[in-house]
Amino acid sequence: MNIEQMISQKVKDVPPSGIRKFFDIANEIEDVISLGVGEPDFDTPWHIREEGIYSLEKGKTIYSANAGLLELRQQICIYMKRRFNLEYSPIKETLVTVGGSEGIDLALRVLLEPGDEVLIPEPCFVSYKPCTIFAGGTPVVIPTQEENNFKLMPEELERYITPRTKILILPYPNNPTGAIMEKEDLEKIAEVLRSKDIIVISDEIYAELTYGKEHVSIANIEGMYDRTIVLSGFSKAYAMTGWRLGYALGPQSIIAAMTKVHQFAIMCAPTTSQYAAIEAMKNGDDDVQMMRSAYDKRRRLMVDRFRAMGLSCFEPEGAFYVFPSIQRTGLTSEGFCEALLKDQKVAAVPGTAFGEFGEGFIRCSYAYSIEELKEALSRIEKFIHKWV
Repeated sequence: MNIEQMISQKVKDVPPSGIRKFFDIANEIEDVISLGVGEPDFDTPWHIREEGIYSLEKGKTIYSANAGLLELRQQICIYMKRRFNLEYSPIKETLVTVGGSEGIDLALRVLLEPGDEVLIPEPCFVSYKPCTIFAGGTPVVIPTQEENNFKLMPEELERYITPRTKILILPYPNNPTGAIMEKEDLEKIAEVLRSKDIIVISDEIYAELTYGKEHVSIANIEGMYDRTIVLSGFSKAYAMTGWRLGYALGPQSIIAAMTKVHQFAIMCAPTTSQYAAIEAMKNGDDDVQMMRSAYDKRRRLMVDRFRAMGLSCFEPEGAFYVFPSIQRTGLTSEGFCEALLKDQKVAAVPGTAFGEFGEGFIRCSYAYSIEELKEALSRIEKFIHKWV
């Protein structure tokens, strides 16, 4: 038997994550300063960890309901109403998932038939295109541009819609660019969509991490609530990446279908994580504010230093990444990152890891201490002076 031939061709055709591929190389080099991981450098706040520990001490280790603990779903809905003025039923319109990534996969799987098209603004999170392909859909990339602050422009959206378009993924605040969509931007997108049978998957995992402007969901825009699936989670805002917990909110029929697939594939999200998340929802606002304030200081440091090096650097208004242009060096994104790693032992992510329209850029996370960032930036500056 040829085992290789037994593997699905569509799985073989999807390349591995550009992030993971690059950091396999970085892990083999000593004394590397990494700006590559999209993960808070803060520990999960103690009161949240304590609730997880307490649930274990009490023996609360059995399956929860498929959709998640009812108390957690209730707290998610209270939070969404309190923070973003969105109302959902905890029983009919809420699903607790294994991280935000499972929500992406579930939403695509329950909506797509073979050949259905999914519009994906790029640069973007690495999972959208592969998950679309795995679900039998066809990804259609819409390029976003630095001169438009990496926002999805309504005229571009209109140009890429076809009779086969079924889903628009709206990834804002954006990884890797740090771009956001404000209310007036979303209203223009909604104007294009209202007359069309297109579902929006709004990935709002970085909703709590915006700087100077409050996050607005497209589900808040007139006519969009009933055609939007909101995805979010606990990883970024509460520094809970390893707890693997997210949630999906949306129309009852879609959430029911997502729950059905989740039921057979996953059963339920980790119970310990769910108890911890209840505490995060109830009492985590101060933690979020502290971390957001720290990220804001780092954000300004990164932007100022890259510009001082002579590089164009879009000022991010969300998430915890900067996306400077390295085109002045004459290097490709991958070539720049490989040379930087070997020459100065600093790891960044090529913009092309987030799609072909990331060429000419690199992604640097600022979810690291000020001391680490200053040292990394000094090394990058030395490298840049060799090329600019």
